[in-house]
Amino acid sequence: MKQLQTPLCAACVAVVALLAVPAAQAASDAEAIAVQQATQPDRSGKKRFGIASFYHRMFNGRKMADGKRFDPNGINAASKTLPLGTFAVVTNLATRLSAVVRIQDRGPYVDGRIVDLSPRIAEEIGIVKQGIAKVEVTPIVVPMPNGTMRVGEAGREPMDVASR
Repeated sequence: MKQLQTPLCAACVAVVALLAVPAAQAASDAEAIAVQQATQPDRSGKKRFGIASFYHRMFNGRKMADGKRFDPNGINAASKTLPLGTFAVVTNLATRLSAVVRIQDRGPYVDGRIVDLSPRIAEEIGIVKQGIAKVEVTPIVVPMPNGTMRVGEAGREPMDVASR
């Protein structure tokens, strides 16, 4: 296990992950817009627990809520509550495997699910076979309305990032 010791290390991991991956993008529709308007973004930076799923291949190339196109090999993810542009660590609680994602879309639209992942990320943390998994989503950095970034829980404390 590799341990990140500082908020700066966590932020660097997020930036490197973003630069190492081509621009990612996914589906955006009237439901995503309605959810965005009805849901106040959670900018607290606190970790959350729930069920993760991953995007079906039918979303490949579709626009995401942030206007970019979904890339199944990207680090993109969807959340109903985290602000677009949030970087977070998603950890599969069964396998303890983790990956950094960027929230670029809205969803998932299934009760009890807190995040949809790209197929690449789902494979990295070991949820492809089952299709869903209990996860911990810990924000690294969260965009604020004034253009600044709030350091999330993953950026404030040392964290273990499981290696494959």
